[in-house]
Amino acid sequence: MTSDKHYECLVTVKTEFLPDQSDVQAGRYAFSYHVTITNTGSVAAQLISRHWVITDAEKQVQEVRGLGVVGEQPLLQPAAFFEYTSGTVLNTAVGTMHGSYQFTAVDGTQFDVSIPSFTLSMPRVLH
Repeated sequence: MTSDKHYECLVTVKTEFLPDQSDVQAGRYAFSYHVTITNTGSVAAQLISRHWVITDAEKQVQEVRGLGVVGEQPLLQPAAFFEYTSGTVLNTAVGTMHGSYQFTAVDGTQFDVSIPSFTLSMPRVLH
């Protein structure tokens, strides 16, 4: 017997350098990232936790784990989406982030959703 259930979410990210929250002379580069998570599966699922790997241009790595995102654990129905904006600070003008979200479907199935690597860059640093 095959299952018609499908567990999947699509993650898209847009980034922005925040000059008003940065101090370039002090080596503080602030970025925001706007995330859209769309349930592309066939079963409603709740985002339980997150895991981020943040790497600066000097290969310094920060790992961030925690419950939910921006204080929420959204329940996404099939085809529904959730958006949020958060931020991070790097010691370099360029860096990358990637990670995963951990979900639990309404039927109890747990699954991970990969967050593809994206670049954080101060304008006019990368060509």
